Amino acid sequence: RVLVVEDESAIAELISLNLRHAGYEVTVAIDSTQAVAEVDRVLPDLILLDWMLPGQSGLTLAKRWRGESRTKDVPIIMLTARGDEPDRVAGLDAGADDYLT
Repeated sequence: RVLVVEDESAIAELISLNLRHAGYEVTVAIDSTQAVAEVDRVLPDLILLDWMLPGQSGLTLAKRWRGESRTKDVPIIMLTARGDEPDRVAGLDAGADDYLT
């Protein structure tokens, strides 16, 4: 189970389509509120997380999930257009396991 947290529908659809084609069960959340609800509903095996989201940022969500015992071990990959070195460091410091631009 992969949770894709992405507010750009075309990007979310492209990621989801490829993951489903590879055999993964995919859920998409378009904002931080929906992402939190999905994680609360069913714990995913992986979270692909955009940085810039409506509501809370992906950084805030990563920090939140790393701080909760139920979600602290779920792998998080930041998938974002923010590719500068300080952004990468901030993403990894927030708890992302990897950072892709």
